[in-house]
Amino acid sequence: MQEIGLGLLGFGTVGAGVVEGLQRNGDLIAARAGVRPVLRKIADLDLDRDRGVVVDRSMLTTDATAVIHDPEIHIVIELIGGVGIARELVMEALKAGKPVVTANKKLLAEFGHELFPLADQHQVDLRFEASVAGGIPIIQALREGLIANHIPNAYGILNGTCNYILTRMEEEGRPFDEVLQEAQDAGYAEAEPSLDIDGHDTAHKAALLASLAYGFPYPLSRLHVEGIRGIAREDIENVCELGYRMKLLAILKKTGDQVGVRVHPTLVPLDHMLAQVGGVFNTVMVTGDIVGDTLYYGKGAGRLPTASAVISDIAAIARQLATQSSGHVPAFVPEGGQPQIQPMDEVLARNYLRLSLMDRPGVLAHVAGILGEHGISIETMVQKSRSRETYVPVILITHQAQEKNMREAVARLNESEHVGSKPVRFRIEDFA
Repeated sequence: MQEIGLGLLGFGTVGAGVVEGLQRNGDLIAARAGVRPVLRKIADLDLDRDRGVVVDRSMLTTDATAVIHDPEIHIVIELIGGVGIARELVMEALKAGKPVVTANKKLLAEFGHELFPLADQHQVDLRFEASVAGGIPIIQALREGLIANHIPNAYGILNGTCNYILTRMEEEGRPFDEVLQEAQDAGYAEAEPSLDIDGHDTAHKAALLASLAYGFPYPLSRLHVEGIRGIAREDIENVCELGYRMKLLAILKKTGDQVGVRVHPTLVPLDHMLAQVGGVFNTVMVTGDIVGDTLYYGKGAGRLPTASAVISDIAAIARQLATQSSGHVPAFVPEGGQPQIQPMDEVLARNYLRLSLMDRPGVLAHVAGILGEHGISIETMVQKSRSRETYVPVILITHQAQEKNMREAVARLNESEHVGSKPVRFRIEDFA
């Protein structure tokens, strides 16, 4: 059977998982692919750390460039991470005519506008299944399984750390900071968790999904991002009582010739399937105009789930090389004219609004007046207590309102002498 040589750049957690996967199921992969991917070189700065897998010492090197230009290496696997040396090495491999497999979502989200055209120029593949949702084959689903469909919308729970925190807060009634510390102790959150809890990890993944779904590199700078940092336990409890569950959601929508992508905490109806996804798991729901709703669920991170996605890309490229196929397909295929990016100000949504209001006559009318001036009507109101405190918590659910109007109304309320603390707002997704 023909062999295809692999060069691995980065021998960390996922790199070691790729080695383990190839060693454990190499015969199965070869039988299914009709070609045998063979790991020939591994480049890393640390050649001595125990990774839990055994490799021939002669395969190890600190010289990544030598791996790229080795004539026995047919596919380069970049698992270094970051956007520094990883970007330089991926560009070097593509210019050398070597197809590249990567799990580097940050690199592709920020520099895909450079790297994908470079791959097209040199007629080689740049594959990235592992960059979004770990072991869930969502990239292949969008590129191949849903090829006959326009994608009017897609939703993703794409960060296991945030999903774990929100799940624990709801199930155990514990505050954000306490659950975050638990997640760090369990290895579900980094010591410096900003990338996860501030929504940027999800945003990188959402940008890649949008680029695939709508056929152009979606600019990260135009993507609205909010994270879950500091979400209050009382809001988690309130939304459950109202029939919702809090999720950090990536939302992709196309309306007419406008595409909008956003990431923020979102209230999801309790009876919706996305509300059932708990703990560290990820899920993506994609709607096709022909197929309807489709759902993809699994582990969004981890050594072996991510390695599984990397190996799927390796096998696909190896099969092409073995058959001498010229089957390079551009990563992003435009549907027609260039879509316009929908400004966040134009987004329509119902809203959850928690206010701390002075307990005196006329205050509710004052609040309703401010909302009404901005074209916002109230669907539901709940007063949480009637204590002797000066301020009482009041929960409002609005009818659908434009983002710009809602933001301006909340700013007005924040300045009001009748409001005791900063208003808290979350958007509601109705999946209509």
